[in-house]
Amino acid sequence: MNIGNFFFKYRSYTPIPLAAVILYNAQHANAYVVFGLVCIILGESIRFWAVSYAGGITRTTTVGAAMLCTAGPFAHTRNPLYIGNMLMYNGIVLIAGASNIFAILMLTWLFFVIQYFLIINLEEQTLTRIFGATYLDYTKNVPRIFPRLFRWKSNDIRQPMTFLKTLRTEKRTLQNVVIFLIIIYIRYRLLEQ
Repeated sequence: MNIGNFFFKYRSYTPIPLAAVILYNAQHANAYVVFGLVCIILGESIRFWAVSYAGGITRTTTVGAAMLCTAGPFAHTRNPLYIGNMLMYNGIVLIAGASNIFAILMLTWLFFVIQYFLIINLEEQTLTRIFGATYLDYTKNVPRIFPRLFRWKSNDIRQPMTFLKTLRTEKRTLQNVVIFLIIIYIRYRLLEQ
């Protein structure tokens, strides 16, 4: 298994050491809680929008797709889920706080830039092999990361899933964020004693 496949397959678990660093350094009474909440809400909103179009395929552990999703947020950026994840992790770092918060933010960015660089390269190779010219046309018109302002008009006419179906699909991410925030709160309470 190459390193890109490893990070793709275990992408739900590879941030655990980073989460441990965030929790270890967490400090109560920091000035960034509101900014952190905004980042988490914005990140989860982007993820929710993306999952409503891509569906449960976003939870797979093998790279590939039966259909190329170019609708919704995928008409603005090829990787909206990763943008949402980055925003959410930044929000968690900001809420957790730390005397070295900017170093923790830099570590978070470094970790995800490396992980997503490897994953995105693997995904792009796979999608090029599966969809050929259609995917290459998509890559020419929609940026890899930084979203274009106006959506790209593709032939993808799919409609988003219902709110409840999207919520069921995105349930694990929401649970993880809530659990992490509860752990941060417990850590705060322990620091007060």
